[in-house]
Amino acid sequence: MLQILADNNFGDTRSGDGLAGPMALLLILLLGAATVFLIRNMNKRIKRLPETFDSASMGGGVRPDTPTSPDAR
Repeated sequence: MLQILADNNFGDTRSGDGLAGPMALLLILLLGAATVFLIRNMNKRIKRLPETFDSASMGGGVRPDTPTSPDAR
């Protein structure tokens, strides 16, 4: 039993080049670049929004907090 535990390498079965480090760095850099582009895109879209959202600019639809009939008050 002791010999089996001594021979076990606990999952470290890599042989040759270690590719996990460079691949992880590449993945982190790609995720960072994607995050930067998403933030820039959202900032541009937020700047294009109107200051207020009144019913005239939204097509004149009925607001949900206004009563639909005079008897509702």
